[in-house]
Amino acid sequence: MAVKKANHLVAAVVYDGLCTFEYGMVVEAFGLDRPEFDDWYDFTTCSADSGPCRAIGGLQVTAEKGLEVLEKADTIVVPGWRSVHERPPEALLEAIWAAYYRGARIVSICSGVFVLAAAGILRNQKVTTHWRYADLLAETYPDLHVDPNVLFIDEGRIMTSAGSAAGLDLCLNIIRNDFGPAVANKVAKRLVLPAQRDGGQAQFIDRPQVRRELAMDDLLAWIRKHLHTPLRVEELARRAHMSLRTFIRRFKEATGLPPAKWMIQERLALACTCLEETAMSVEEIASHCGFGLADTLRHHFRDQMGISPTRYRQNYQIL
Repeated sequence: MAVKKANHLVAAVVYDGLCTFEYGMVVEAFGLDRPEFDDWYDFTTCSADSGPCRAIGGLQVTAEKGLEVLEKADTIVVPGWRSVHERPPEALLEAIWAAYYRGARIVSICSGVFVLAAAGILRNQKVTTHWRYADLLAETYPDLHVDPNVLFIDEGRIMTSAGSAAGLDLCLNIIRNDFGPAVANKVAKRLVLPAQRDGGQAQFIDRPQVRRELAMDDLLAWIRKHLHTPLRVEELARRAHMSLRTFIRRFKEATGLPPAKWMIQERLALACTCLEETAMSVEEIASHCGFGLADTLRHHFRDQMGISPTRYRQNYQIL
């Protein structure tokens, strides 16, 4: 756990092609004056490129400092990067490498992890990024342990977050480490955010992508309408007029998953909708979605989402 010292300097790195939202959340977390708290962060922005930096949304950002400020920054945040296929400037990589090896804390949001990896400070580290970049990150840097499912990973002096809004969860985690939960909860309230979403919470739960196969379409639609009932794979094979072995093979070809796992994912997606949009109890949702017992729903929910159904509802209910 990081220990905050007085006048702790947080430096955000901007660049041409700046990810505006990611940068804005860093400013919101660390750059605003918060006189209600003692010894709040000092904050500055430095540029990886010369001249004004174009930001997404038609803005231009002119940083007040150059990369030399990274020589004294206590925490350095890289809020995304303009292209996961572009190697960052060598001057930026050298500055981050030097800062890390003198003891600074290095933080990335979303695609910013590609900058940290290129700087050579992530070898054998456990990291995350936006789920759509995870495979590329793992392929480009095979010595990394890339977890595509979590919101953020706190490895002490190296912290990485998943895409976009997960960066706010990581920023709150940093504040919690530095100032304690009471201060972090007050900041979260100011941001109108849940006080804490666990870093291990899954980035998303969505229905598996189905490759179009007309022979399966009607069956998949039928299954979704009957998720509340017990569904045996043998019965589904008979309904599809296939042998069990052929059905399992064809089902996986069409959905990317074996039948049993696909149905769990579908039931979890339905459970998420119920938690977000209804006042049904966990027991009622378990029955409605075909899990039967609430404990069975909780087991699969924690296995896939990393949190309990109750915590998920606290974070996402839209009633």
